[in-house]
Amino acid sequence: MPSSSSLVAALALLASVLVSPVAGQLHTDCNPLNETCPADPALGTAHTFVFNSTPPAGTFNTTAGVVSYSADLGAAFTINRKGESPTLISNFYFFGGRTEVLLRAASGTGIISSIVWSSDVLDEVDWEFMGGNATHASTNYFGKGHPDFRNAGYHPVAGGVQDDFHNYTSTWTEDKLEWFIDGELIRTLHAKDANDSYYYPQTPMKLSLGIWAGGDPDQPKGTIEWAGGETDYSRPYTMWVKSAFVEDYSTGKEYSYSDNSGSWESIKIVSGNSTAFENIHREPEKSLSEKWEALPAGTKMGVYGAAGGVGGLLIVALAVYSFKQRRRGRREAALAAQREEQERLELERFRKEGRDPDALRFDGAEYKGAAGVATAAYAVPDSPPGTSAGPPAAAWDPTGPAPAPAAVPLLRDDAMNSPVGPPRNNSFPPQQGRF
Repeated sequence: MPSSSSLVAALALLASVLVSPVAGQLHTDCNPLNETCPADPALGTAHTFVFNSTPPAGTFNTTAGVVSYSADLGAAFTINRKGESPTLISNFYFFGGRTEVLLRAASGTGIISSIVWSSDVLDEVDWEFMGGNATHASTNYFGKGHPDFRNAGYHPVAGGVQDDFHNYTSTWTEDKLEWFIDGELIRTLHAKDANDSYYYPQTPMKLSLGIWAGGDPDQPKGTIEWAGGETDYSRPYTMWVKSAFVEDYSTGKEYSYSDNSGSWESIKIVSGNSTAFENIHREPEKSLSEKWEALPAGTKMGVYGAAGGVGGLLIVALAVYSFKQRRRGRREAALAAQREEQERLELERFRKEGRDPDALRFDGAEYKGAAGVATAAYAVPDSPPGTSAGPPAAAWDPTGPAPAPAAVPLLRDDAMNSPVGPPRNNSFPPQQGRF
């Protein structure tokens, strides 16, 4: 007879195999089955989210990694390392509805690409793609978080799930759930077949698009086996989503639970436009050229007039500035001519007095030209250069020839003058039904 510890271990292993792997990935911040929770913001409309750029503000949150966007392939969900599982989760809920997702699944053992609907009471509807199975898609559902591995279905996909985009569509009413691949119905679940509707998904859902490693070594053994084996993190794995059409079969601002039954009858709809509706239909920010084109003709004329006035003032200011500059230039030219004339007259006077200005020595002091005499600036030597005797009987004439070999100092030293920038494929009309 097995020991009690062996029995407990066997039961734990069985539970890890039977419990839904996806159910283990989901959670709820507030479960209306157990407590009173805030209302869920509604979508209340239909919209195609094209993921060639970031979704409209306030419509999706990004968690557990980075989602990048490409004009050609759409949103890229990439696992580069252990611990990453990039996911887009809608901020809105739909109550009855339809989603069409154009998706190309990621390859890689243990890698799971997924499209998930989930509610606050953990009702759930899934599409899952195992990276180690390139030919099949899996569908699944859960009611109120109840794990039942028998709910899963596996469906062949023409052309495979990893080499091209396919349209994975789900429709949902109070009576039935349907799954389609490229417009072809591949599975139907009637509400009465889900434990007489008790486990039939029937509460407001949000949409999640994401990729995760079911084969992570830290996952339970049953999850790793379900995912196809352990994940090798030596290379990246990418799931692509080109677009997601989401239609809410109900209209209103928000959905709330009136009791703890988790039934669709308990859901109350608050009328009005939802936040998601307003974000989606908000007019995009206009460029400057678009804002200009939107101005009334009278306003444009006023702008033209103001611009003309400013332009006229600038022209006047430029003319005044030019006039002042010319006048200043004339003054400077007159002063320069005056200085030149003074220097000419001075030189002329030196010659008349019989003196050679080039024979005078400059010692750095100022020359008082107006006095007509040499000051400390120009000193006359006491004796001819080159002699050691005292002054001769007759005064030395600096204008006469200097005795060789001495040279008379120049008036200025030459060294002082050195120059210093899609439609949904295989789509189909909305399904009839409501909650």
